[in-house]
Amino acid sequence: MRQKILTVVAHPDDEVLGCGGTIAKLTKECEIHTLILGEGITSRFENREDGRKSKEFEKIKISIDKVAEILGIKKTFVFDFPDNMFDSVALLEIVKVVEKVKNEVKPDIVYTHHRNDLNIDHRITYGAVLTACRPKRKETVKEIYSFEILSSTEWNYPNTFSPNLFVDINESIKKKIEALGCYDTELRDFPHPRSEETIKSVAKRWGSAVGLNYAEAFESVRIIK
Repeated sequence: MRQKILTVVAHPDDEVLGCGGTIAKLTKECEIHTLILGEGITSRFENREDGRKSKEFEKIKISIDKVAEILGIKKTFVFDFPDNMFDSVALLEIVKVVEKVKNEVKPDIVYTHHRNDLNIDHRITYGAVLTACRPKRKETVKEIYSFEILSSTEWNYPNTFSPNLFVDINESIKKKIEALGCYDTELRDFPHPRSEETIKSVAKRWGSAVGLNYAEAFESVRIIK
């Protein structure tokens, strides 16, 4: 039976930045699902409703489907928690959403944000995942890994992202970059961390740490064998 993977992220594009290469690689042998908790754009507008009516908002919804097709994601669940305002929502509400999707998918493995990310939505997502995936009897989730998000994880101080799992994405780095192109409003010019050049450079950096050309790096949060 194919293993099931659930990627739980705060915003559209986090799934690609955090583990897009890994998703594209593992889709050949695993069933991949993604949960996007927030709408990811309205904080850039004067008020949230203006953002929800914008062309950018509609474009992101289309981009989510394109990314799923490129990376081989079976199903993407999208919710509407307010961008950069997850702390204005009761944690229990977010936990219940994660639990609902988790119970539908029944994943073996979960990928999510790092606990010490600078972005409040990312940190709350991490906490919601750990709460929803408590290792109780009959829990399906046996492995949890956290990833970095460029322009967010490394900007926190102190930067405590300390990976101990590295996935070879030499064959899937092109798909990661192609998928990121769907979120063109989120990309920036070099030397911004979310530029194509930097994303490739970071993949090379992690690859060089373990004798690979390109790699994505993760921290092991929990592994039950």
